[in-house]
This record gives sequence, C-alpha cells and structure tokens, in this order.
Amino acid sequence: MSARSDRQHHFSWTDAGPFLALFALLVAGFLINPDFLSATNLGNVITRSAYVAIIAVGATFVISSGGLDLSVGSMVAFIAGFTIMFMNMMAPSLGLWAIPAGMVIAVVAGLLCGLANGLIVTVGRIEPFIATLGTMGIFRALITYMTDGGTIPIDRSLRDAYRPVYFGAVAGIPVPILLSALVAVVGAFVLYKTKYGRKCAAVGANEDVARYSGISVVKTRTIAYVIQGACVAVAAICYVPRLGAATPTTGQLWELQVITAVVIGGTALRGGKGRIWGTIAGAVILELIANLMVLSDFVSEYLVAAVQGVIIIIAMLVQRFSK
Repeated sequence: MSARSDRQHHFSWTDAGPFLALFALLVAGFLINPDFLSATNLGNVITRSAYVAIIAVGATFVISSGGLDLSVGSMVAFIAGFTIMFMNMMAPSLGLWAIPAGMVIAVVAGLLCGLANGLIVTVGRIEPFIATLGTMGIFRALITYMTDGGTIPIDRSLRDAYRPVYFGAVAGIPVPILLSALVAVVGAFVLYKTKYGRKCAAVGANEDVARYSGISVVKTRTIAYVIQGACVAVAAICYVPRLGAATPTTGQLWELQVITAVVIGGTALRGGKGRIWGTIAGAVILELIANLMVLSDFVSEYLVAAVQGVIIIIAMLVQRFSK
C-alpha cells in the first residue's frame, strides 16, 4: 500500500472526537434517565437541532475560509419576519401559492444578506468580527422595527398549509431532519469534492499563499458568506411554522450555538479546516446537553447558554493544545 493510501486510511482521533463525544453523551444520558434514549425524545431533540445544524453547515464554509459571522441569529429573525410579511401581503391574491412564493423570497433575502456580509468583509476589508457585529445589530433593529416591538403572525389562511414544513414527516422522518440532512449532504459534497471547497480551505489556511497560487480570496470568502445566507434562509423557512410568527427575540443567541457546533465538530476557528459531518454532530450534541439538563436535576435549564459557553472554550483549548 502506498504512503498516500496510508494517509487516506489513517484513523484520526480528532476527526472522530465529535462522534465519540456524541456516543458518550447518549450513554451518560441513558444512565441518568432511561427515557433519554426513547424514540420520541431523540426525535424531538434532533428536530430541534435542525435549525442550528442547517445554519452551522454554512458557518463551516465561512469559518474554514478564515471568516466569522455573528449575525446569523438576527438574520434568521429578519428573514422570518420579512417572509411572513410578504406571505401575508400576497395571500389575498395568490392564496396558498403565497407560501412557495414566500420561500423563494426568503432564499433571495438570505443570499442578499450573505452577499452584503461578504462584501463588507472582503471588499470593505473590515474584520469579520466587527463587520458581522454591525450587521447583527442592523438585522435585529430591522425586525424590531417591522414588528413595532411585538410580533408578526402568519395569516390564518396560510397557517395550516404551512405547518407540515415543521410538523410534517416523510416516511416517518420529520421534515426538519430531512432538510438538515439534505443541506449537510450538499455542503459536504461542495466542501470535500469541488474545487471551491479546496479553495475555501486554502484561503483559510494561508491567505497569502492562496493568493500567490492564483486563488481569488475576495471571491472565495464572499461566496462562503453567500452560502451562509442561503443556509440561514432555509433554517428560517423551516422555523416559521413552528411558532407561526416572528419576533424581535427570534434566533437570539443562535450565533453562539452555531459557532459552538462548528468548533465542536472539528472545524478550526482560525480557518483552513472544515468538517461538515462533525458540525452536524456538534449541533446534535448541544441540543442533547440542553435536553439532558431538562430531564435531570444536576444543572438548571436556565444555565444552558452558560454551559454552551464553557463548551466552546473547552473546544478551543483542545484545538490549541492538539496543535
């Protein structure tokens, strides 16, 4: 067997880490509460993790290319509110066709939001942290203005027809799980099997070397943010029928969950390495931990965000010392 084949078949504890942690968490959860592994509980947990998983797939591209996006939670709220407003406006004339039309509008809005973030970072040459911190405030202010500090409910004539997007199932599998799986498969193909995926990792690993190699850093990073915007739009489309409304608090702290899922999954926060399936495992791990906190009395469920903050710090320390 050649040296190249040896490298391809070499087992990596780092890459396997998220899945080993997921398995250990399942075992620990069962020991604490046998109902933890019930089909109903696990189905609900994975369904709730779908939003973060879908957005985190896009974040894997952004982070592996050396970027960062803190605006995803606010972007979800803005796109959800904008989509509901459009559907409500078109319902009298289009009827139920307002739903697919609204979905298209949501995707277009997501692409434009992602493009705006990408251009501010690349063409504007503003640090991703600062740029997306600014757009996070803009998107959150826009949804607050649109709702006048309240809520935007979806029109009653559309509510029942839209519910299956979240509450429906295909062959017994909830639609949000199928959507997150589809997004993950497409994301994995693009990241691992296409030239763009290799360019993304190259730009994140060393921007100067990538530029000298003929790779357009501006184009590569901008596309990563556009992919992020598309993923946020898909998550918003899936999220709207859950509550049937958008509020200024929709998607709050989702950016923390998304970044934590990506880092837990093995993607290097400094860029150069992306792990789509690890990201999916990371999103499920976060939701399992939150669920376990509810089912047990060890830690208050109100400390979920604190636990997630600790997890991301530990994950970063692991990445630092593993080098």
